[in-house]
Amino acid sequence: MIMKAPSNDIMNKMARGVLASYSYDPNPEDRSVGNIMRQCIDLVARFSTLAAYAYQAKRRFYDDKSMYIHNPLPNLSTAENFLRLIRADKKYTPLEAQILDLALILHAEHGGGNNSSLTVHVVSSADTDTYSAIAAAVGSLKGSRHGGANIRVMEMMDDIKAHVKDWADDKEIEAYLKKIATKQAYDKTGLIYGIGHAVYTVNDPRAVLLNELAEKLAREKGMLKEFRLYKKIEKIAPKVLYELHGKKKMLCANVDFFSGFVYSMLDIPRELYTPLFAISRIAGWSAHRIEEVVAGGRIYRPAYKNVCAERAYIPLEKRK
Repeated sequence: MIMKAPSNDIMNKMARGVLASYSYDPNPEDRSVGNIMRQCIDLVARFSTLAAYAYQAKRRFYDDKSMYIHNPLPNLSTAENFLRLIRADKKYTPLEAQILDLALILHAEHGGGNNSSLTVHVVSSADTDTYSAIAAAVGSLKGSRHGGANIRVMEMMDDIKAHVKDWADDKEIEAYLKKIATKQAYDKTGLIYGIGHAVYTVNDPRAVLLNELAEKLAREKGMLKEFRLYKKIEKIAPKVLYELHGKKKMLCANVDFFSGFVYSMLDIPRELYTPLFAISRIAGWSAHRIEEVVAGGRIYRPAYKNVCAERAYIPLEKRK
């Protein structure tokens, strides 16, 4: 199915892969908890292979590059298998697998307030099958406002590295961050991507954990200079935003600020960053799916309120 209908967008191919899985399930419509658990475990196991094979098909059909198809090994972890499947030589170091495993765990779930997890609840509440609910969640995560945050961080960092000559100069870094924050530089939105979170203010514990292993990986990869630039921006950016906007609370770097850098050190192509998020989040989506089936029972039906002023009815024959 992946080879017959390849996609230039891997998330699109993953959503179609989830829906295609329905056809290979001997009991796809059984909404008992035990059967849903089986379906979810199958999807958790399958997601990394779906992403890796969709990426290989994209390389072949859209990038005109060689395609490498390796079989996943049942004795390896999700992180180990993923690195093995996307690399021509199938090789990876223990530290590479360890840090990718941590990144997958940290992204697996973050409360029920995110868009894709809510999508699972909404679609599941309609009493549909598991594959329909999870495919909808993949579609939600595909959106640039949800799953693409670490890519925007990387693009911003590309811009900063191109315009800041001395990566060790705090004042030069601060001056350029002020330009970004005042819509004079980069994409002129005024956003410093990767800084700030709706819940975390002092620090994002996920970013703290990822940060620790990122430094070890930077040493292994000879990228300490770039890592130190990230650390300086992590320290300077909240101060810049606080001074410019007078916010009552200081901001902190979130997990997306470091995850893109980690993926780049792992030589993972950027088009796989959001699929990696899906590989993580399928665990959380599965939990939300089961919770909704067990404890829900009513369909989600939002109410709407008309905010327009009242207008007199105009008969059809008098309308212009």
